[in-house]
Amino acid sequence: MYRALTRDIEVTVEPYYLEDQSDPDDSRYVWGYRIVISNQSDIVVKLLTRYWHITDETGQVDEVNGPGVIGEQPVLSPGDTYEYSSGCPLDTPSGVMFGRYGMEAEDGELFEIDIPAFSLDSPGLLRTLN
Repeated sequence: MYRALTRDIEVTVEPYYLEDQSDPDDSRYVWGYRIVISNQSDIVVKLLTRYWHITDETGQVDEVNGPGVIGEQPVLSPGDTYEYSSGCPLDTPSGVMFGRYGMEAEDGELFEIDIPAFSLDSPGLLRTLN
């Protein structure tokens, strides 16, 4: 589990490898990830946008921007949580993702919260530490 806390809003990520959607012989590796956003602040916030920075093991970068998450722009009152799952395909057996959400406070203030960096590693992948 990976965690980031920005302005009393916690984002946790749990990635998992989707073996049934992956085909290593065709250089296709797919991961799912579950995200939970917990509003621990004392204000109502709305998630407006998302930004993802995805890097595969060769250093190839893909950036994704867009409105909301999975077609929604959830509003979270103090104490609320919002959970969703999505996925990421890569051409390599490992990579890393991180990002941010664009948020709006109830008074109209716009701000960003961090999505923690998390690794995408295929099962059985051997790592060498230098």
